[in-house]
Amino acid sequence: MFRRTPCVGICSTTFGDLVCRGCKRFAHEIVQWNAYDADQRRAVWQRLLTLRAGAVAALLRIRDEALLREQAERAGLRPDDSLAAENVLYELLQRVRWREPAVTLEALGVELAPGARLHLEALPETVLAAIDQEFYVRSLAHYERNYRIPAS
Repeated sequence: MFRRTPCVGICSTTFGDLVCRGCKRFAHEIVQWNAYDADQRRAVWQRLLTLRAGAVAALLRIRDEALLREQAERAGLRPDDSLAAENVLYELLQRVRWREPAVTLEALGVELAPGARLHLEALPETVLAAIDQEFYVRSLAHYERNYRIPAS
């Protein structure tokens, strides 16, 4: 179900970020990844998928999940049925932004979430950039809430 590593090749922790702007893992997780056992890796993956799905849901609403999954299959994705529809949507947007930049959200069975600061006609790369920013903010908040040591 999971790739070997969440790394997407855009690591900002080398520039001092505590949360990578690419994969959204914490700096200590990147450093220790190869020493993690399967349960530790699974826990990191689960957090990333949960935060990413929340970021997608903050901006988009899945109107027709069957259509979304059909479009994912058509694009060559083979999403596991246990993968949240929001994560399927993210992976599909990743795929179509290079192949079919003119694809509409409506054609994927998706609409804008109330209050989302996007246009329905937004290109996949614009939507992905907004999702990635929201995903980063959520990852940073998770880090701050759970790992940051308060100054004394």
